[in-house]
Formats: sequence, structure tokens, C-alpha cells
Amino acid sequence: MSKTWLKIALPLVVLGVGIGLGQVVGQSGHKEKDKEKVDTRPIVSVRAVNSESHQVKIVGHGAVTPVEKTMLSAQVAGEILKWHPNFVAGGLVKSGEVLVEIDPVPYQAALLRAESSLSAANSKLVEEKGRADVAKIEAKTLPDAKVTDLYLRKPQLMSAMADVKSAQASVKAAQNDLNNTKVVAPYDALVINRTIGRGQYASPGMSIGEIYNIEKAEVSFPIAGFDRSFLPTQLAGKSAQISTEGNFSYTRQAVISRDSGRIDSDTRMSHLVVEINDPYSLKSDQPKVMFGSYVQVSFDGAPLNNVFRLSQDLVSNRKVWIIDEDNKLRVNKVEVVREEGEIYLIGSGLNENDKIVTTVPEYPQVGMEVRVAGTEAMEKDKKSDESQVVSPAAAQNVTNG
Repeated sequence: MSKTWLKIALPLVVLGVGIGLGQVVGQSGHKEKDKEKVDTRPIVSVRAVNSESHQVKIVGHGAVTPVEKTMLSAQVAGEILKWHPNFVAGGLVKSGEVLVEIDPVPYQAALLRAESSLSAANSKLVEEKGRADVAKIEAKTLPDAKVTDLYLRKPQLMSAMADVKSAQASVKAAQNDLNNTKVVAPYDALVINRTIGRGQYASPGMSIGEIYNIEKAEVSFPIAGFDRSFLPTQLAGKSAQISTEGNFSYTRQAVISRDSGRIDSDTRMSHLVVEINDPYSLKSDQPKVMFGSYVQVSFDGAPLNNVFRLSQDLVSNRKVWIIDEDNKLRVNKVEVVREEGEIYLIGSGLNENDKIVTTVPEYPQVGMEVRVAGTEAMEKDKKSDESQVVSPAAAQNVTNG
């Protein structure tokens, strides 16, 4: 009985196992068919670019120096009586202030003598004019042959006039010597040093001290060759700014004064000079610009129109990677017209709204098809929406049913 049952059941078990294996194989086959293909295109990031206008900034560095330096010296001899309290190293003095005074008494006496001589010469001139007038009247009664220049006292009159002029010159010289007993600041100045003291005897030409003009200061700074082509046409009088860095930084206005007019044979650079009014702020409350300070000078150069701004890491050997309408890589050769910091200004080689590749694949090839980062999620959403859309025919069948 049991053998008969085994003969009947065994074929049924084998048949069931076969059917099960067939279903498993069939299901796995369907899964392989239903499995989506893997997209091997590299993902890149892009950025659309547009042209713009750019104001070029010319930047240079240089030291602040005085426009004018003066070595003061005595013009007359004499004892030093006093000097200005600010006439010391680092002192500031204003134009017209008396810095040093030399004993004026000998020169006052010389002026009085010169004035006395002038009075005497004027007196003699008046006397000679009177005699000449008398001789002219008497000459009317004499024959013309007897009327000579000597008779009319013309030589005496000319001599008296010459004596007056000589006396006037002596007065001027004496007055000038007296004036020179006071050494006056010719301009607002910074005192660099003083070389005399009270009681010291000064002689003509003796050094008294040195001063720097602080009505204006100047900064001479080099201009590199690549900046010269961006200089404005009119330089003189153009506004500029000077500034310093650090904890006590400041900015002051300046004016371009001149171009040096030559190119240095060693550095191959030319130099521009800017001027700063009232650097030591005697007439304002602006920050003081001290001589010797190292400052940055900046001013507007020539503007650039229709240029593209790209960071330097996007440009390699004057070439830029972009993607076309088919999302394929392409290389554009560009013209770099200027470099500013980490930015390249591109003049040609790009068009409006070109898509610059900002993350280039590891092994990029021209014509390589890529995917743009951020569009993958959009494509999935689009496919999901399409799967939920019912075709017009199917919609009609559903309605009829």
C-alpha cells in the first residue's frame, strides 16, 4: 500500500518543485528586464555668465616725502638772541613766524646812518636844483654862446641825483640787513633739526637748521607695464586716495600731480606722483600723514566694457570648459584682458549666457556628454508626473466601461 502511494506522490512532488523553480526563474528574469539602466555620465556644476562693465582700479605703493626741503642759514653776522619755542626737531611752525633772532642793534645803527646820508643827498639835490633854476633865468640875458651845460649846472645836478640814488640803495641794503636779523619760516614747516643756540655768534652762510614744507606732501609710486595701458588719458589733476593698513589705518584724498616721464632701466616701470594737501593737518582735523609713511595709492583707470568676470581656477591655459545645448563638453579659447586678484577679466571667447563648467570631470574630453547637477531630481519628478498621466485613448475606454 505504501509503495503504491509513493509511486503516485513522488511524481507530483517533482512536478511541484519544477513548477516552483520555473516561477522563480521567471520572476528573476522579469526583474532583470525591469531593472533600470545605470547612467554613467559624469555630473558637473555650471554657471551662466553675462558681460558687464568694469571700472579698473590702479593701485601702487610708495613713501610720503616732502615737496620742498630748506636748509636755513644766517644772512648777517651777530649774536643769537632767541629762537622760536617750536624751532626744535619735530616742531611745527607756520609761515611767517620768526624762528631765530640775531642782535639787531648794529643793523639798526647802520640803517640810521644810511637814512642820514639819504637826507643829506636829498638836501644837496634840492640846493643844486635851485642853483640850476637861477642859472637858467640868468642865461636868458646872455648870448647863446656863453650859455653852456656847465653854466646851467647840469653836471652838478646829475651828480646830486646820483648821490641820492646811492643813498637810497644804502638805505635799502641797511633795511634788508636789519630784516635778515630775523630768520622767518618761508612756509608751514616741520622742523627737522636746529644747529644754533642763544649766545652763539652767527656768521653769514652759517647753517641754522633744516625744515620740510608741510603745506603739501607727495608720493612717488611705480606703475607696472601691464597697468600703463589702463591709465586714463588725462592724469594731471585726477583724484586719488592714499591709505594705510593696520590698527590705525586711515584714508586721505590726493591729486595726481605728474608722470615722471621716463621708464626705469632696471625695473622697466614708470612712476606717477600724487600730492596731498596739508599732510600734517594744521588746517583740518583729518588724520596726519607723516613723512616716511608707506602708503597705498589707488585711483580709477580706464573703464572696460562688455567683459566677463571669471575666477582664475576656471581658466586654464587661456581656455574655459563650457557645455552646449546637448549637455556636451566644449572648450573655448578666451582672451584675458586683465587680472585683478583672483579674478580674470575676459574680453573675447565667451557669449552671453554661456554655461561655464565650475566642476570639471576628472578626465574631461571634448564632446563628452555630462549631467548638470540639480537636474537629476527634476527629471525624476518629470517621469513620475508622466506615469500618472492617462492617454486620451485610455481615458476614453475607462469612460465607455
